[in-house]
Amino acid sequence: MCEGTARYHARRFISMKRRCVQQGDLIAGKEVAAIFRVTLMHDIIMRMTDEDLIAFALSLPETTEGSHFGTRDFRIRGKIFTTLPGADFCVVKLTPDQQQMALTIMPQHVEAAPGGWGLKGSTRLFHHAADHETIKTLVRRAWRNVAPKSMILPED
Repeated sequence: MCEGTARYHARRFISMKRRCVQQGDLIAGKEVAAIFRVTLMHDIIMRMTDEDLIAFALSLPETTEGSHFGTRDFRIRGKIFTTLPGADFCVVKLTPDQQQMALTIMPQHVEAAPGGWGLKGSTRLFHHAADHETIKTLVRRAWRNVAPKSMILPED
């Protein structure tokens, strides 16, 4: 477990323990630790891997995988909608308004890409820390932003 992840889970454990004490629950520290371990295992099992993200992106209609300056990317009719530049995050192509909404709703899972790309809506998505539905929603949105208007996803 990396240092950042360990700190995150330690804060969750302390918060959970504090909440039990504030609510007057008579839960022993060992029981809180057991509950925490179960939620931690659930979190670890539910995290999206790079392979899951790749499989999902490629499942969208007419998506192809390519490479842009050595970075893995996913395209619809030659236009990039998602890239995998690093092991910790992917970048999705949102509009500036969509980016602001994502930053407001889930600041712990997204951040604007640095520089001019970020100003235009390119958004880093920390897919290892976010839940599957959040990731799928943002990747679908990026796909829709780039895809021709005549194309629709099956769930539209």
